[in-house]
Amino acid sequence: MTKIAVIIPAFNEVHSIGKVVAAIPNTVYKIVVVDNASTDATAQVAESHGAVVLHEKQKGYGYACLKGIAHLQEDPPEIVVFLDGDYSDYPEDLDQLVDPIIEGTVLFCLGARDKKLREPGALTPQQVFGNALACLLMRWLYQSNFTDLGPFRAIRWQTLQSLEMHDKTYGWTVEMQLKILRRKLPYSEIPVRYRKRIGVSKVSGTVKGTLLAGYKILTWIGKFYFSKWK
Repeated sequence: MTKIAVIIPAFNEVHSIGKVVAAIPNTVYKIVVVDNASTDATAQVAESHGAVVLHEKQKGYGYACLKGIAHLQEDPPEIVVFLDGDYSDYPEDLDQLVDPIIEGTVLFCLGARDKKLREPGALTPQQVFGNALACLLMRWLYQSNFTDLGPFRAIRWQTLQSLEMHDKTYGWTVEMQLKILRRKLPYSEIPVRYRKRIGVSKVSGTVKGTLLAGYKILTWIGKFYFSKWK
């Protein structure tokens, strides 16, 4: 059986993290929840549901993901899946997300939050616009087929290691996709279901978070295109 590990960055997701962990298929051998300086009982709830809980005091989505990756170095998986801890993703869709990688056709698979499968209101207007703009730019600059920057994604472990991820905050997802495109690595998108998150988003739920995320994503696209980064 393919060794699959899941990394879930979580900040104050006490009401949702248990549901997320419980819904992950048993094809996964390890679930890592990275508590990103929560002030509630997120860590305790995740641990009670069988997850390995790590603590990252430095706030930032990328910081949490990198913490989880470092932990997996001790017992590397074959595939790593990332998803959010707010229960907006459907963890049950994990198997169909990793299938193309297991079959050997791609190295990276993105769960695209398809409009037809998306609960009304699950994405804010600013998220829809930001995703569309970022994907349009990637299409122009890299002939990309990406339609989303969704957090639900799977990647082969060796590929992830080779990407040498850097971003510590909002640019984590777009950095990964840009490096996949720059290196012309095989990838695919799988339409996935998406629902309204439990609780208020720390990014799209605030004007400051939305602006910072948008700025970081667009900066990454521009900087990466005109740089020599691989």
